[in-house]
Amino acid sequence: MSESNSIKSSMFDSLFDIFEEICEGAISVDEKARIVWINSKYMDLLGIRDEDEVLGRDVASVIPESLLAHVIETGRPILLDIMRFDSRHFVVSRLPLHDEEGAVIGAVGFVLYNSLDYLKPLISKFEMLQQRLTSAEAKLAAARHARYSIANIIGRSQQINDLKEQARAIARHSSPVLILGETGTGKELLAQSIHSASVRREAPFVAVNVAAIPDSLLEAEFFGVSPGAYTGADKRASKGKFALADGGTLLLDEIGDMPLQLQAKLLRVLEEQEFEPVGSNTVQRVDVRIIAATSRDLKAKVREGSFRRDLYYRLNVLPVAVPPLRERLDDIKPLSEYFLETIASRSGEALKVIDRDGLALLESFSWPGNVRELKNTLERACLMCNSPSLTADTIRPFMPATLDFPDSPITTDAGLSLPARIASVERHAISRALEMTGGKKAPAARMLGISRSQLYDKIRDHQLSG
Repeated sequence: MSESNSIKSSMFDSLFDIFEEICEGAISVDEKARIVWINSKYMDLLGIRDEDEVLGRDVASVIPESLLAHVIETGRPILLDIMRFDSRHFVVSRLPLHDEEGAVIGAVGFVLYNSLDYLKPLISKFEMLQQRLTSAEAKLAAARHARYSIANIIGRSQQINDLKEQARAIARHSSPVLILGETGTGKELLAQSIHSASVRREAPFVAVNVAAIPDSLLEAEFFGVSPGAYTGADKRASKGKFALADGGTLLLDEIGDMPLQLQAKLLRVLEEQEFEPVGSNTVQRVDVRIIAATSRDLKAKVREGSFRRDLYYRLNVLPVAVPPLRERLDDIKPLSEYFLETIASRSGEALKVIDRDGLALLESFSWPGNVRELKNTLERACLMCNSPSLTADTIRPFMPATLDFPDSPITTDAGLSLPARIASVERHAISRALEMTGGKKAPAARMLGISRSQLYDKIRDHQLSG
């Protein structure tokens, strides 16, 4: 043996002796994880009176949670671990043993501490972080579950009763659903209700508003991004909405605003139930039920070529239409009562009631913004009115601005054809709404009862200055 090898061997022997001395116990096993040596400290810890009781036995039969066999199998050390033995916990370290050729011939384990008291500060910090992580995961899981059920669909009209029955029937299947309805009618509420009544109710419900996301980010939003997919991308993988909704339901709100390029990729997911994250060549399989919703006329968009015909037919398997509020005026009373209770509960103020005249005023309006517009009106009235009762006089100042202006082109353009008259009325209404909101698009869209993307389209179609 050369001098250097002799020094190295002596150093290892010396280090082992020191390590054994300062540790609370030590054990060694052969290549088959059978115990070949155990020191007296470890025997005392385990309650072993004679080493002959354990020598030659599989280490797992003596120490059930030992991972020395795993160290031999992988050849990799486990430098720090907490191992349970009966009701006690040991802080341990495990190292592989190699022969001169580098082959694993066994492993050695050391008990660094026979009590966790030494690690209490570290364990306390770990437990605190674990609690925070668990709490955050619970909140995230709750956020990805539907908050509403069919019971939350408020109304007593025949249209609403029929809608509830249709929702229950649709919930029994897993085919795609296409929800049609004007803005503010409660399309997402219906989507959540269908999910809550289905066999997927315990799985995630994930909603994404297509119109609210820039076209350049939609693909990443839907399918996720692989690590380092592009300059500036996160080094960790980012999950998309399809992956988050796996096993559950994905609501694609305002599907009519989806760009054509992404429509083709969505069609593939619907057909194959698989996708590729941005920047990845790996195909991921998913089990997701798609519910699409739109306030657009998809048939018209198909005819004009801005929406794929094949995607329309794939989505339109189970169509359901949400009726506008003006077609179910019987629902204004139960909806108003529900909203007033919700507003009082959230604000902590006394519950306000609405009298007969106030209700008659609400029922006389066409509500282009539907249920959302009704809720906003009642909330404004509750917050700004000190009276415990909402009358017609107290509600009227907070009613949405009417679009039936004195100079309405309905009367002045009587010689125009019906389509031209309708276009003239629409152009005038949009101009007036923009004027009243100082050119601000979002409040103008709310006043008109349409989405912001629809307003931009109509401004372009009517060649209005926006």
